[in-house]
Amino acid sequence: MTTPQHVAIIMDGNGRWAKARGLPRVAGHRAGVEALRKTVRAASDLGVGWLTVYAFSSENWSRPKSEVSDLMGLLRLFIRRDLAELHRSGVKVSVIGEREGLSPDIASLLDEAETLTAGNSALNLIIAFNYGGRDEIVRAAGRIAEAAVRGEIVPAALTPEIFAGYLDTAGIPDPDLVIRTSGEQRMSNFLPWQSAYSELVFLPCYWPEFTGEHFADALAQYAARERRFGGIVPQGVAQGVAS
Repeated sequence: MTTPQHVAIIMDGNGRWAKARGLPRVAGHRAGVEALRKTVRAASDLGVGWLTVYAFSSENWSRPKSEVSDLMGLLRLFIRRDLAELHRSGVKVSVIGEREGLSPDIASLLDEAETLTAGNSALNLIIAFNYGGRDEIVRAAGRIAEAAVRGEIVPAALTPEIFAGYLDTAGIPDPDLVIRTSGEQRMSNFLPWQSAYSELVFLPCYWPEFTGEHFADALAQYAARERRFGGIVPQGVAQGVAS
C-alpha cells in the first residue's frame, strides 16, 4: 500500500461529541487531546513521516472567552505533560501560525517544544496554532514585498517555489492527504496553498472518536486513488513502468 509522506488533519467535532453526551464543550476538547495522543502514536506505527494537526485557528479567538481559556489550558497541559514523552519517542515538534500577540507563557511553551525536539527525526509533528491559511499567505506576501524593496527579489522572477519559501511551512513537504473528521466537508482556511493537490478524506466520526483504525482506513482510501497533479499519467508511472 502506498503510504502518504505527509498527512494533515482537521480535528473537528469535539463540541458536538460532548453535546451528544450531555457534557460541557471542554470535556470534548479534553477527549480530543487524548485522541491526538493516540493519533501521534498511530502515525509512527503506520509509517507516516509528517503529521500536521489543526489545533487552533486564527478564527477560534471569536469563540466564548471561557472556551478559549479552556483551550489554552489544554494546550499548556498537553505540552507540559506530553513534551517529554514526545521527545523520548523521537518526535520533532514544529509550530506554524502567527506568533505575534500570543501571551508570553504560550509563546514560551511553543518555543520550548520546538527547541527541545529540534534534533529528532522519527516523526515530524506540525501544530497549526493561531493559524489561518489566508493570513499565512498575506504575511508571506508582506515578507516578499519587503525583500523586493531591499532588492533581494526581482518581482518578475517570483515563482511558486520561491513564494512557498516564505510561508510558515517552508521546508515542509505539502500534505499528500488531508483528513477531516465530524462529517463536515470543507477546508476551513487550513493550508489552502499547500493542499492544492492533496487527496481529501472526510470521515463521519467526531474527533474524540478517531482511532488508529480510522487512520488506517483513511490511508487505504488514499492508496486506492490515482494522483495526477493535473496531468494524465498517475504520479509514479512513466513510460508504462510503475516506480
